[in-house]
Amino acid sequence: MIQLIVSPSNALADEPVSILATGLHPSQLVTIKATLKDEKENLFQSKAFYKANEAGEVDLEQASALGGDYVGIHPMGLFWSLKPKRTFQRLMKKDVMNSPFCITLDLYDSVCLENTTTIRPKASQVVQRWFAGPGIQRKQIRQGRIRGALFLPPGKGPFPGVMDMFGNIGGLIEFRASLLASRGFAVLALAYFAYEDLPDKLLETDLEYFEEAANFLLSHPKIQQPGIGVISVSKGAEIGLAMACYLKQVVATVCINGSSAILDIPLRYRDLVVTPVRRAVEYIQVHASGAVRLRSFIGDSWNKLNPQSILPVEKAQGWILFIVGENDECLDSKAYAQRAMDQLHSHGRSSGRMLVYPGAGHLIEPPYSPCCFASRNSGMSNPLLWGGDTIAHAAAQEHSWREIQKFFRQHLPQSRSKL
Repeated sequence: MIQLIVSPSNALADEPVSILATGLHPSQLVTIKATLKDEKENLFQSKAFYKANEAGEVDLEQASALGGDYVGIHPMGLFWSLKPKRTFQRLMKKDVMNSPFCITLDLYDSVCLENTTTIRPKASQVVQRWFAGPGIQRKQIRQGRIRGALFLPPGKGPFPGVMDMFGNIGGLIEFRASLLASRGFAVLALAYFAYEDLPDKLLETDLEYFEEAANFLLSHPKIQQPGIGVISVSKGAEIGLAMACYLKQVVATVCINGSSAILDIPLRYRDLVVTPVRRAVEYIQVHASGAVRLRSFIGDSWNKLNPQSILPVEKAQGWILFIVGENDECLDSKAYAQRAMDQLHSHGRSSGRMLVYPGAGHLIEPPYSPCCFASRNSGMSNPLLWGGDTIAHAAAQEHSWREIQKFFRQHLPQSRSKL
């Protein structure tokens, strides 16, 4: 009897699973297909072709995919190669507490090049991918101006506190915060525009809002003193770096593909107003897919900028980890991170570290998430191009997720003894 065995079939979304097909003929060619529907019924699919060994088995930890959406030995390839049926859809979990993503794995006893809806699979298995572990608490936060969701691990604590922010997509995004909380951190997923009564558009970055959020976290009885971490991507990473520079509460900052200069909109902190760098329109291109490529390198004009637009990273009191995808099509994030590292070194500071991932795109997320090459963004008529080679991007997500946790455990106060 042909069987498809997946273990564990019920796990956190950042955990790997093993996939084994048994009961096949030796050297038989098969197709394994993965199907997922998100909370809006958008369809995501992937497939790979395999050849059974002499025992009539296909073990994805040892077998090499011969074709489909990837080639080679990739035990989690069916997960990270999921692609949207409709172009420019981004896979993002909205309700992280009450339901998992359910991925259906189907095994077909031949190479299926075309649509498989008319063919019955020989074996199927449903895999549940959760975004919050057992005992995780989610608390909606509406305190003062602060809008967000606080995720607390089970137990008394205190836990190392982390603030989590995304970029120009706006709203409240929780899937990374809930997964980090499942790994022992108390995490505030922070909204800063286009959510509830916050401004619809980001016309100015008011750093006092983020300082208020940092103080809220530190005042919580389950948060370890005296400092917090920040993890952020894209525009959020620019804000996270500004927090590291100006706020003493921030002691460990992870910047994923962000800028080290203030771009496009001004930053305000008390009496200080930082004038932004306006990105040159001539650098903006339209990709063959119809998505807009925003990547622009300030390059030689860097020294001509108003120095105030460049964030004073040498003033940061804590540690900074720059995570960079070399195939980022939204921003030349490697150039920005390298400039920040050079600034630190020129001031005798060794508090920065840069992880560079060849082939990785802009949206580096927790492991086994599909690479989102391009997607629609609020306020933009065209989709945005994010970039990323599928296999290289998947490797970057897996490696960086481990490094992020290691970084916070090392640099957040007392966290090593607590986790």
